[in-house]
Amino acid sequence: MVMFLVIPKFLGTGPGPGFVHIMHENNVSYIFLLGFPNFHSFNSLLFLFLLIIYCVTMCGNVIIMTLVSMSKNLHSPMYLFITQVSLLDILMTTDILPNLLHIILHDGGTMSLTACISQFYVFAYSETSECLILTVMSYDRYVAICNPLRYNSIITKTFCVKSVIGSCSLSSLIILMDAIAIYKLDFCDPNVIDHFFCDFIPIIGLSCSDTSFIQMQTTLFGIIVVICPFTMIIVSYVYIITTILNIQSISGRQKAFSTCSSHLTVVSIFFGTLFSVYMVPTQGQLLAINKVLSLLYTVVTPLLNPFIYSLRNKDFKEAFEKLRCNLH
Repeated sequence: MVMFLVIPKFLGTGPGPGFVHIMHENNVSYIFLLGFPNFHSFNSLLFLFLLIIYCVTMCGNVIIMTLVSMSKNLHSPMYLFITQVSLLDILMTTDILPNLLHIILHDGGTMSLTACISQFYVFAYSETSECLILTVMSYDRYVAICNPLRYNSIITKTFCVKSVIGSCSLSSLIILMDAIAIYKLDFCDPNVIDHFFCDFIPIIGLSCSDTSFIQMQTTLFGIIVVICPFTMIIVSYVYIITTILNIQSISGRQKAFSTCSSHLTVVSIFFGTLFSVYMVPTQGQLLAINKVLSLLYTVVTPLLNPFIYSLRNKDFKEAFEKLRCNLH
């Protein structure tokens, strides 16, 4: 996703344990992912930790989607968007974590170049779509707080469906163009990525072609799907906060803020970790920091989202209690 913003030259390191040098002259057909070679002695603990996170993430997001689909009180635009975020989090987590668990167990992992580019596509698509959905959610909160009398006429079912389809379609088209451009590059020795998944920067770092065009292309795409949406979110919350501060009663302010606090928290974590990952250089000792930040971005954020949306939400708590009672 924000690989569109910062495109430093990725420097791979030497082969890890069990590495097999697989390539055909100047045409790399397989990629070796190093994972976390410096944490070799903690592999079992790290594997167990990430496996638990994967299970909890899947369960949490599935529960959110189930509650929204089964509870009539949750059939509103905001909860429809939350369902889409949960679906995208499931998609990204499934794209990254199973292969990461394999890499940890085997001190690295080999995957075909096509599979590597495909993993990048699914990851970038899910993150870009979530970025756009979060932007639509900020507009929803803006209308609900700044123009409540017109909320039902503006945020209609048609608007919600078109917003979701439009966000996913735009993301799919943009990332597909990047994936095709990457696939057309020539890749040369070494075919080693010092990372735990196929992100944009390490992939093009393996190329022996001129990557200036694709870097310009992805920078432009980054402005469209990251910078512009983030700016729109900031502007929306400036208006929202201004409106809340103009409310006379303290209870009114608290009620208004509670309607957007969960979304604001998710936005802060999402863009905070996202910018941290792609603003940190990927060379030398800072590469280890980049990996940790990437782990937070791709693994921890999808884990936190369902808890953030549900723990402080009265409607979710009531729906969960009804579901629990029905199961008993």
